[in-house]
Amino acid sequence: MAAIRKVTIPDGVSIDLEGTVLKVRGPKGQLERSVRFPQITTVLEDNDVIFSTESDRKSVIAMVGTFAAHTKNMCRGVSQGFEYRMKVVYSHFPIQLKLQGNRLEINNFLGEKKARHATIVHGVTAKIGNDEIVLSGIDKELLGTTSANIEHATKIRDRDPRIFQDGIYIVERA
Repeated sequence: MAAIRKVTIPDGVSIDLEGTVLKVRGPKGQLERSVRFPQITTVLEDNDVIFSTESDRKSVIAMVGTFAAHTKNMCRGVSQGFEYRMKVVYSHFPIQLKLQGNRLEINNFLGEKKARHATIVHGVTAKIGNDEIVLSGIDKELLGTTSANIEHATKIRDRDPRIFQDGIYIVERA
């Protein structure tokens, strides 16, 4: 049982395969990722990237699908980009946000005197609106990491999470 996955390259996007590194270039920028895995071959044919394996092992077959999904996400990222919207939720104490370079400072969270901080990963741009944070970039993985950093910074400890639902949460991914 061999697994084969084809990813068609969209218009305006070019892909180069240098050894085991896949380089995707488009109007919004360039991304690269290593697609090295035992028993998986990667081939660039005409307008397709083909990932294949002769193995019957579930982990290897799953990795073929993973590489195909990563490639699709990279193509979409360099052509359209990604955008995550996060909502600031509070009941008693209004949360104040400040961007300081690559850090987001979260003040007055649950009335705390000390500010909390979240790292904004390089390659992600953040815009602070009225009770909303908009994260945008071309790498889906970096956007996910940044939004996780922000959610983790507003994690509530030592209180009942059913009552204290304050925090910053992802509400939309586009």
